Amino acid sequence: MRYATRPPHPGGPPIDTAAPRRIRVAAVPAGHPYTRAVTDERFVDLRVDPPPPGAAPGQWWPPQVLLPAWLEEHAAEIDLVHVHFGSESYTADELAATVETLRRLGLPLIYTVHDLENPQLSDQAAHRAALDTLVAGADELTTLTAATATEVERDHGRTSTVIPHPTLIEGEALPTGRGHSATRIGVHLRDLRPNIDGVGTTATLVRAVADLRARGTDVEAVVRLNENVRDAEAAASIEALTRNADGVTLARSARLDDDALAGWLADLDACVLPYGHGTHSGWAELCYDLAVPVLGTRVGHIAAQHPGDFHAFRVGDPVSLERAIVEAAAPGWSVPGTAARAAEVVRRRAERLDERDRVRQAHVALYRRSLRTEHAA
Repeated sequence: MRYATRPPHPGGPPIDTAAPRRIRVAAVPAGHPYTRAVTDERFVDLRVDPPPPGAAPGQWWPPQVLLPAWLEEHAAEIDLVHVHFGSESYTADELAATVETLRRLGLPLIYTVHDLENPQLSDQAAHRAALDTLVAGADELTTLTAATATEVERDHGRTSTVIPHPTLIEGEALPTGRGHSATRIGVHLRDLRPNIDGVGTTATLVRAVADLRARGTDVEAVVRLNENVRDAEAAASIEALTRNADGVTLARSARLDDDALAGWLADLDACVLPYGHGTHSGWAELCYDLAVPVLGTRVGHIAAQHPGDFHAFRVGDPVSLERAIVEAAAPGWSVPGTAARAAEVVRRRAERLDERDRVRQAHVALYRRSLRTEHAA
């Protein structure tokens, strides 16, 4: 959407694409690993998240960048606003005021549609209203998969630039897992946030593993759960389901740090994604980095992120999960602790670093286009 009545941009003359200065981007949130991963700091000056009044150190929500008063005060210090996450902090009416303020100040709005359904919410009505406002008001839209772009165009009449989710892993040496005799399946339920169907997924996994073992398949499963959870009743049900389950163990601990999580995932032959709703998955990306196949439900467009590594099942249908386990654990590169797994991880690392460079270039091009359009308006 273009606005022909916008005043001159407060950040100065149009950016010269041949010799650009760094583009000053107020991202929401700036400190998120995804935001940092898509930012080419040679060309982009990513402004730090303004701390909310009284917030704990490192807390970026509710995002101050989306407040009209903040935009008014800091308009001369930024070139554009890019919203990724955090819109649930405000109502659709409040976001409409944000959009109108950006129009008046001549600041482009970029919106990446990560979530058609918000994983942090059970009732999606407020999120859908916010989505309507941001999609209609954005100067440029991006999303992670062509399937999501098709849905956005169908429902909102807007075209999105498809830019895939890059790797978030830093460093070169990635874990490749430890060998073990049984096929090991894992599911991490984390803190049981609203989009995680912990009880349904665990019940389906328990039955699938029992049936496979009864037929002679050497398979075991581990269900991980954080010590601190949002739904204590669900956690109690999960503990009951796994207490005497054949071949299934429950592991509860404090939240794993990034290295510990990567190490845990690398030991798996396949990882179950326990989502009841959502659109995309950062966990699917991490599993791809580590060459760990994904067993997931047909939620959102997660299957479109890495189709070759995705094996579908249905919660409540253990036969479908048994089939997915057998497919994912077929002999090949997916076995942890093998030379084949290690070689695949190395191959993917090179592929993903090259992809990340292209993702960053695509964002720079998007920012420059939005600013050229703004100055031409």
